[in-house]
Amino acid sequence: MPNLLKPAVDRAAGLTRQTALYAGNAFDRVFRAASLVQAGQTPFETLYTDGLVSLRYYPPLAEDFIELEGETIAVERSAHKTPIVIVPPLAVNMLIYDLFPQRSLVRFLRAKGFEVYLVDWGVPTREHSHYNLHTYVAELLPAYLNRVREHSGEQELSLHGWSMGGMFTLFYSALSNDQHVRNAIVLGSPIDSHASGILGLLNQRMADVAGFIRKRTGFRLHDVKPHWFHTPGWANTIGFKLTNPIGSVMSYWELIIRLGDREFVTNHATTSAFLDRMVAYPGGIIQDTVVRVWIDNQLSKGEIQIGDDIARLDNVSANLLAIAGSEDTMVTPGAAKRVMDHVSSTDKTFRVVPGGHMGILAGSKAPKKSWMELAEWLAKRSD
Repeated sequence: MPNLLKPAVDRAAGLTRQTALYAGNAFDRVFRAASLVQAGQTPFETLYTDGLVSLRYYPPLAEDFIELEGETIAVERSAHKTPIVIVPPLAVNMLIYDLFPQRSLVRFLRAKGFEVYLVDWGVPTREHSHYNLHTYVAELLPAYLNRVREHSGEQELSLHGWSMGGMFTLFYSALSNDQHVRNAIVLGSPIDSHASGILGLLNQRMADVAGFIRKRTGFRLHDVKPHWFHTPGWANTIGFKLTNPIGSVMSYWELIIRLGDREFVTNHATTSAFLDRMVAYPGGIIQDTVVRVWIDNQLSKGEIQIGDDIARLDNVSANLLAIAGSEDTMVTPGAAKRVMDHVSSTDKTFRVVPGGHMGILAGSKAPKKSWMELAEWLAKRSD
């Protein structure tokens, strides 16, 4: 009799352990999510801050090897001469650049022998509502690049910009005519916003409506105080998720299905820590972006108004690597590729890699499909 009962007892015990595992993972994901987050583990020094914007420097790694998505990468001890400065977009938090210990862009670049700096734009509040493209491109970014030059002792720099960060990189180079920007890497940056799939069609319709209103009333969006356009972080989180609503819902459905997989639950919490902690857009940036990038589509003509000045992309002469995502619905390859028509760079490369808007920077395919080539491209142009 005892032998007959043993299989049933074992099944009951197994079911109890599985239920406990599911319950424990569910509890941690809901109530202790912060303890699961793996992002932000690469050490850095804060070289300077004005209370909002800060400059990070990532010192040499202590370890001799790093793990990168299943591969072992030797840490290079000799540094390339030209430092790289990461220029992030607004609205995102900096966890995206150091998302997982085995999928960290800053750790990878440091391991490949690059001096790595990052401009952290901080968390704007309503008192920063007047900040616009001119504030970031013509005032803040030049000041922080000067601090990089002072710290590194090098005049020539490489700039790495994703999304709006890529636009900041191009706008700065175009407006300042800084000949010491040696290399520019831009990912998922819209140059022809009217060519960006469904969003491009929406932008075209907005342009039609705006044109009608301007003609009939003379009203301009810039006539309104920027305070009214300040967009809080939670709104940016919702907006980003709505660019792929099915994917957002499916990620939580998959979480429910795979609650017994501790690694998956940890990865989900880590990714959510980035997506759910987006920060505000200053109202001035919203005005400039909606009017000059989305409605007027100025960049498609190779220039854009920055304050009272005009930034012309043909002033950009740095070696250029432009990357677009094959599944990016926010900035399609067609919208991004137009940069090749306008810059004066003689050394310029355009690549389409697997992934959506976030995936091309920090997705699971990015290290092998993007980062490796990026590091090789940059190494040849940094000594």
